[in-house]
Amino acid sequence: MSSMQLRTLSFAVSMVVAGAAVAQEAGGRTRFILAASWQPAFCQTNQKKAECASQTGERPDATNFSLHGLWPMREDYCGVSAEQKAADKDGDWNKLPEVTLAAETKTALTKTMPGTQSGLERHEWVKHGTCTKMSADDYFGVGVHLVSALNASAVRDLFAANIGKPVKADAIKAAFDKSFGPGAGDRVKMSCRRAGNVRMISELTIGLSEAAGAASAKTTGLADLIQGAGKTSFGCDEGVVDAAGF
Repeated sequence: MSSMQLRTLSFAVSMVVAGAAVAQEAGGRTRFILAASWQPAFCQTNQKKAECASQTGERPDATNFSLHGLWPMREDYCGVSAEQKAADKDGDWNKLPEVTLAAETKTALTKTMPGTQSGLERHEWVKHGTCTKMSADDYFGVGVHLVSALNASAVRDLFAANIGKPVKADAIKAAFDKSFGPGAGDRVKMSCRRAGNVRMISELTIGLSEAAGAASAKTTGLADLIQGAGKTSFGCDEGVVDAAGF
């Protein structure tokens, strides 16, 4: 093989390697999960929880996604005492330390996370928030911002327009692609739960890039964070969008 052929082969190999690296970078890697609940479905099987007993059709969580949590991948209970971890696992979240938040953040969180009526924010901070480098105020501020962006999208519009009706995975993925760019729907997983004979959509877990773990994510577009994540399987392929009430 001539030196010219060797140089050509070397160049071709380097281009393939570079192309693979770009492709991997374009695919991204999921570092955080945004868990967004469809609260009426959650409440069908948790009717005694305070936030479920008080739910009405006029409340925001009847027609919008609610914040469940923002979860760092493969990390939980960072620097948490054994006593707090045990209390959290027992589910008695109101025994956990109160989360100190600015008044503005607390007001927004109460609206976006109805589970605060049952101490959900204490659980989320102890289990997940402690594994970020953010303050509690920034951690929940990011979560509120991201769910607000989801609720301003075609995804929420699709759900709100189909309350009481089944929605297929393809329609949801298309709504994600429409609002957050091509391929966004490939970075979402849907969970369903049964209430009687009806399979209801209970939650969407959305892959996000590492940038979701910084306070600056309070002003970052949800599309950018989704596009920087890796792909996943969609999970449940069809479910009913439940209405508020039992």
